[in-house]
Amino acid sequence: MKFILKPLLMVATIALGSIAGAVMPAWALVEINVNKGNVEPLPIAITDFQSGDGLGAQISGIVTADLKRSGLFAPIDKSAFIEKIANPDAAPRFDDWKVINAQALVTGSVSKEADGRIRAQYRLWDTFAGQQMSGEQFFANDANQRRVAHIIADAIYERLTGEKGYFDTRVVFIDESGAKNARKKRLAIMDQDGANVRYLSDGRAIVLTPRFSPNRQEITYMSYESGQPRVYLLQIETGQRELVGNFPGMTFAPRFSPDGQKVIMSLLRDDGNSNIFAMDLRSRSTTRLTNSTAIDTSPSYSPDGSKVVFTSDRGGRAQIYVMGADGSGQTRISFGDGVYSTPVWSPRGDLIAFTKQTGGEFQIGVMKTDGSGERILSSGFQQEGPTWAPNGRVLMFFRDSAGGPKLVSVDLTGRNEQSIPTANFASDPAWSPLLE
Repeated sequence: MKFILKPLLMVATIALGSIAGAVMPAWALVEINVNKGNVEPLPIAITDFQSGDGLGAQISGIVTADLKRSGLFAPIDKSAFIEKIANPDAAPRFDDWKVINAQALVTGSVSKEADGRIRAQYRLWDTFAGQQMSGEQFFANDANQRRVAHIIADAIYERLTGEKGYFDTRVVFIDESGAKNARKKRLAIMDQDGANVRYLSDGRAIVLTPRFSPNRQEITYMSYESGQPRVYLLQIETGQRELVGNFPGMTFAPRFSPDGQKVIMSLLRDDGNSNIFAMDLRSRSTTRLTNSTAIDTSPSYSPDGSKVVFTSDRGGRAQIYVMGADGSGQTRISFGDGVYSTPVWSPRGDLIAFTKQTGGEFQIGVMKTDGSGERILSSGFQQEGPTWAPNGRVLMFFRDSAGGPKLVSVDLTGRNEQSIPTANFASDPAWSPLLE
């Protein structure tokens, strides 16, 4: 079965120069230090982008929502605005924005080109310094209106934090509908904010644990359409699907290596033991990495591909271990109470996310790659399966509540938890890399 998706079109980007009269003073421009333990959200004013219809307000509204959800920005209510921006290409009256404590200001416009494309442009201002910080314009077709908004939010996020944003991304997940004892599970994909949901499977077979490639728009997932677990590789843009293999006893789909050329998985072989194997996607040859009489499962590569994190109960209960990508140097790094599962290496390389079951509750947490500095970000009933945003600052997972699972995100402080809206129940999220 083949599901054809419309390919994403490239968004053209042109930088906008600074406006004469907005002079750079001696002090530094406003910025957010995301490496501080406690970050106060930055007050920011985002005006409705000017347009001949409501499209400008829609795009600036998406930008506002993206930045607010990050927990690093506090958009100021528009009712407090003093200046009404008449010309987004002119320097604003900075004093009017300083009065309402808008440390940063975003203005912009949206228009239609003769060829039918939309042109969206923004300018980011430091109101206290009286300086334009950045400005760009984007050209895209109507289908990419929301993408333009996410790209603008990413640009503002990066300029003010010094780190890449994560808004122009997608999440693949399992959409669950129907009665609990006869749940239909469909492979689905959406924007990271829950919009633009599309289905990638028809629900006739159970599908589980999709995994995104770290460097391209393709996924692996597990399907029971033949009655046995089979792993497929799906190209998101073309809908092209190919069988990776039949894997009796597999409970989680494989994860990709950083270069996308291999996958790593846990397989139950004839000896009755569950061990870690790597598969070359070109040759389909497998290499055994662990040889344990225990249950070794849930492997995940480090972002440089040199190491693998996994769980094993070889010490009596499931704990987190790290080894070389060739299986060498297997070392336990977690020693806390409870049972650990689903470890996932951060794309930044500095942390490992995990699920922990202890004291009758499930916890989502992170630890350093040597096991030190364990921090619990979220606790609750039946929550698991963390996946990282591509900038390594936010996690998404699923939590079972009110009859079924729903998607939740939390940042690394643990204080900014957000529910991700979905029409039905949703589980097993996997975050994409930034779109291109």
